Amino acid sequence: MVLIQVARDRYGKTPISGLEIDEPVYALDSTTIDLCLNLFRWAKFRKTKAAVKLHTLLDLHCVVPVFIHVSDGKLHDVNILDDLPIEPGAYYVMDRGYLDYARLYAIHQQSGFFVTRAKRNLDYRRVSSVAVDKGTGLRADQIVRLRGPRSRALYPEPFRRIAYRDPDTGKRLVFLTNITELPALVIARLYKSRWQIELFFKWLKQNLRIRHFFGTSANAVKTQVWIAVCVYVLVVITHRAVRTKMSMSQMLQVLSVSPFEKVSMAELLTDLPPDNPQNSVCNQLMLNI
Repeated sequence: MVLIQVARDRYGKTPISGLEIDEPVYALDSTTIDLCLNLFRWAKFRKTKAAVKLHTLLDLHCVVPVFIHVSDGKLHDVNILDDLPIEPGAYYVMDRGYLDYARLYAIHQQSGFFVTRAKRNLDYRRVSSVAVDKGTGLRADQIVRLRGPRSRALYPEPFRRIAYRDPDTGKRLVFLTNITELPALVIARLYKSRWQIELFFKWLKQNLRIRHFFGTSANAVKTQVWIAVCVYVLVVITHRAVRTKMSMSQMLQVLSVSPFEKVSMAELLTDLPPDNPQNSVCNQLMLNI
């Protein structure tokens, strides 16, 4: 958490591509890590399978996780909203797996803003609508209320419903949000920025190998996951501090093969020549083979 705070203090105001939003923006999602049932019996997921879930809240300004919870594979994603720290004025972007009217209303009551996907069977009544430019991909921008007695009791306030057709994929998306000030197209771009958390999970699994564990207890698994997160945050801080042209994956590979070289980080990760090449060679320790 100290490393996360360092990263947020230094890079927490980094602009999000395609968006001009200064307020905190978070993406919420989870990824499943498969385990061997014979070794990890405490993490039984299905009849012949074990797994844990990594629930993550990612700060999209600095692309650093600010909340992580490791659970067994059976825990439904929506339950994590009960433990989520809500920051007033912040935007929370999530897929429709987190669509729970009571929990979304709790975010609304704590002055948080959310963007999520609507389900196909959404039962609603249109209150008002505004004209949209269909050339941008927008199809509708409406204020709606839920019609079902039970759902209306769980979320008594009006929603904003935005229909959008992605020009790249042609897929029709319908968003539900309590944000009224931002343009509809910005909200569609907000949801698109959620893809960063998928890239985070992919990077973590490919580069830090959290699919293979050194211990089999729940504590060992959680410890290794948190070590991986620490390494990721350190790489983010270093990558931006030295301003290298390398990708984070390339930088991690260079660091992994250079732990015993007495070279400055800036020299190792950039194309700059050393200040004193002769001293650099003299200070290098010799290994007898």
